Amino acid sequence: QVQLVESGGGLVQAGGSLRLSCAASGRTFGSLAMAWFRQFPGKEREFVAALRGTGGNTYYAESVKGRFTISKDNAKNTIYLQMNTLKPEDTAVYYCAAKVAVLYLMRPDLADYWGQGTQVTVSS
Repeated sequence: QVQLVESGGGLVQAGGSLRLSCAASGRTFGSLAMAWFRQFPGKEREFVAALRGTGGNTYYAESVKGRFTISKDNAKNTIYLQMNTLKPEDTAVYYCAAKVAVLYLMRPDLADYWGQGTQVTVSS
């Protein structure tokens, strides 16, 4: 079993920055493909960014490419989502997710584990 605990959401003005954290426990961090998804009200969860399970390759949705950066700290079993130049349309609940024994996770229906979600609100 894997537990994912997110933190770092909040309210920020357009153009500002936030950093989300997701601490993982319960399984060897290196065996997990980790990703961030977000969910707008009344919509399905959508892919934001992913880290390859090994090797450190990163993948981004087109809507966040160049503004968001996913990274990890293996010593802390934590991944991060640095969000810069935030826009009001980035307002959503952001979720950390993990999948065991795959290279990367980019589809929410394939995730094995989810965090509780953290609200990000960007005011105009």
